Formats: sequence, structure tokens, C-alpha cells
Amino acid sequence: MSSETPMDVESPHVENTHTELLKTNIDAEKKKAEGNTFYTNKQYKEAIECYTEAIDISPTCAAYYGNRAAAYMMLNRYKEALSDIRESLKIDKSFVKGYLREGKCQLALGEAQAATCSFKKVLDLDPDNASAKTDIAIANGVMKFEDMAEEDMQKGDYRKAVFCMDQCLQKCPACIKFKLKKAEALGLLGRYQEAQEIANDILQREDSMNSDALYVRGLCLYYEDMVDKAFQHFQQVLRLAPDHGKAKEIYKKAKALKAKKEEGNTEFRLGNVQKAHDLYTEALEIDPLNKFTNSKLYFNRATVSSKLNRMDDAISDCSNAIELDDTYIKAYLRRAKCYMDTEQYEEAVRDYEKIFKTDKSREHKRLLQEAKLELKKSKRKDYYKILGVNKSASMEEIKKAYRKRALIHHPDRHSHDTPDKQKEEERKFKEVGEAYGVLSDTRKKDRYDSGADLDDLEGPGGFDHVDPNVIFQTFFGGGGGGGFPGGFPGGFSFQFG
Repeated sequence: MSSETPMDVESPHVENTHTELLKTNIDAEKKKAEGNTFYTNKQYKEAIECYTEAIDISPTCAAYYGNRAAAYMMLNRYKEALSDIRESLKIDKSFVKGYLREGKCQLALGEAQAATCSFKKVLDLDPDNASAKTDIAIANGVMKFEDMAEEDMQKGDYRKAVFCMDQCLQKCPACIKFKLKKAEALGLLGRYQEAQEIANDILQREDSMNSDALYVRGLCLYYEDMVDKAFQHFQQVLRLAPDHGKAKEIYKKAKALKAKKEEGNTEFRLGNVQKAHDLYTEALEIDPLNKFTNSKLYFNRATVSSKLNRMDDAISDCSNAIELDDTYIKAYLRRAKCYMDTEQYEEAVRDYEKIFKTDKSREHKRLLQEAKLELKKSKRKDYYKILGVNKSASMEEIKKAYRKRALIHHPDRHSHDTPDKQKEEERKFKEVGEAYGVLSDTRKKDRYDSGADLDDLEGPGGFDHVDPNVIFQTFFGGGGGGGFPGGFPGGFSFQFG
């Protein structure tokens, strides 16, 4: 029997364990080296596969997690990178690169305050680490821009808020919060497509149930006047996040606006135009940012104002509607009609030209031609205005008006006035006779009303050559004083120079 005890002999099991451990480490390092080669060649997916195999072989090596985290970071997969980094720091609490990468991931995800804490841990372990010092300054800048953006949103300076978010996103490219803050500001600026693209990207790539992304999409739908779809989005947001303050506020506002607009429409249909006007005015105060709905409200109120014969108000409201939506053909048509009714023909032609350029329909062509004709007619003397009658005046009313004005402006009545006054009255007397000469002749009046070239009717000179004395004598009779003061209308022979 041997005197050696088991304690004196090296256990074969221990020898085998050491050998296996050595082989394991060699295999893991080999995979790590392969991963490093792929990483250097910017083949990050392949590098991740190698580092994953190394971790599977040796799951307690902090460096393997750190390397895989670095590869994830190059692919902008910061959440996965952060998970690996934290695993590495559990294994090695003095892993400087781990804390540095943790801070960079947190910063990329928009967690600037947490990133600052990680960078400070780096400096605790390595006080001269230049990268950590630089990154702390960057994180502080991000927090500053974030605070500024919040203030800008409160003040309604959405353009500046977009700028601040862009500055943050340059340093925090994976921050969903900053992306959605920018999207909200874009939506409030009326840049709906850009806002929806950001929200849709997050819902499709990041989180299909993100309540803030759904809120932004609902906000854009609401401002694009797709109210029912917007309501569905707001309801979904509040199911996911019952305390979502912004969704609650905008949903309440949207419902109030829709109700007030419909109430105004109902009153208008019932013929209560002033009540409808008041309701549209109230609706316009609910949400100044809703351009499309407010454009329609301005148009509706313009329609009411035209019914109330408040043409200036109607024109103003149409202009407001067009300012909010420059493609609103109905508003252009309403404004052009008001311009026609108030004899602002140049403005009417301008609106009808824009309308016809947009929609070359037969009706729009007709309206444009009519406006051009009225503009042409307005360039001539307005015989109706000269006589002080409207265009629908009867022949009896035209005669009565001529009698009154001819007597007012007759030169004999102004024989004792100053030369300038006499000259002015002579001109008016001549115009009154010219106007009566046209409007009292059915054929001439028809051509005048239709806008035909009146000069063609009588040859060169048109009606300007009409002798007002002849018209006056014909109208009043050629003899006797007829009871008129000063001996006229008969017996005078006043001649124009």
C-alpha cells in the first residue's frame, strides 16, 4: 500500500478543467479578433455575430460586451448597445470605456442628464479623459436647447422650437422625444406632411402604440380638416394614455369647433343670418391655428355678410379665407362677386382670371368675360351716375332726372358765377344732355348697356357732339318762358366754346 495520499497527487479532473478553460479563452479571443477585423472593415453586423459567439463562449468578459456595444452604436442601435454596456459594467465596475459608451448611448437617446452622470464617472476613473469633458459640454448644450424649445412651444414660437429640436437631434439622433417635439411644432406651423412623416416613421419602426406619435398624427388630421379621423386618433391616444394633457385639450377644442360651425350652418339654413354670423364669429375664436376650418368659417361669414348687404365685410372675410387657404376657389368666387356688386371691376377681373387659370370651366370663362366687359364699360362716362339714377330706372325716371339736373346746371343759372364755376357748370350741363341723349334712345341705350362701342353708332365723336341746347329745347319746348326763372328754358342761344 502506498504511503502517498490523494492530496499528494494532482487531480486529473483539475488538469482537464484548466485545459478546457484555456481552450475556451482561446476560442473566445479568436472570435473577438474576427469581430475586430469585421469592425475595422465597417462590417458591423458580421462583427456583432462574432462578438455574440465570443460572449456565448465566455459570458463573463466585459470587453466582449463592450465591443458588441460599439458595433451596435455604429448601426445606431443604441438601446441594444446600452444593454450590453450595462452588462459589461456589472462585470467590471472600473471599465472606463464602458462608462464612456454608456454616456454616448444615453446622449444619442436624448437622456442628457443621465449621460452627464456617466461622463462624470469616466472622469472619476480617468480625470484627464478629454472625450468625457467634451461630451459633458455637449450634453449641457442639449439640455439648454431642450429648455428653450419648451419655452418656445409655450410662447407659440414654433419655428424657433423646430430650430432648437434640430440642434438637439444633431447630438441625439435616436431620441424619439425630440423627434416628436419637432413633429408637433411642424404640425402647429402647418407643415403637416413633414410632421406626419416623422410620426409615421416612429409608429412603423419604433413603437406602433406610441401615444405621442398618434397625438401628432391626430393633430395634423385635425388641422387638415379631417375631423372624424382626428377624433379616432385622439380617442386612441386617451385609451393608451388617459392623462395625455395635450390630446385632451385639442380633442375638446376640436369638438367645440365642429359643434359651433354646425350650429352656425343650421341657423343659416333656417334663414337666421345674423345669428349665423354671430356663431361663425364665435367659432373663429376657438382655435386660431386651425387654418383650413377657419378659412371655411370666414367664407361662411362672408356669405352671411353679403346676404346682409355688408359687402366690405364680405370682401374682408373672403380675403381672410384666401390668406389661410390660397386654393379656396369658392372664396375667390364670392369675393369676385362682391367686387362686381360694388363696381370694383379691376379687382373682380383679377380674381376671375386667377379662378379661370385654376379651373378653365365654361362658367368661369363666362364670369371672366362679364367682368372684363363691366371693366370696359366703367372706363366710359357713367350716364346713369350723371343723371343720378340706377341702371334699372324707367324712361319716366330718366326724364324726371334729366329735367332736374338740366335745370340745376343750365348756364343761364350760373351767369353771375366766377369763370371757373361757369366752366364747370357748362361741362356738367353738356354731360347731362349727352347722358339723356343716350338713355332716352332705346337703341343707343341698349348698345350702351351691352358695352358696345358707342362711337360706332354715330361715327367719329360718338355722343360728344350732341348739342345740349337742342336737347334742352326739345325737352322743354322752344318758346316762352314756361314759368322758369330768368326767362329760360325758351329763348336762349347759349353756345359752348
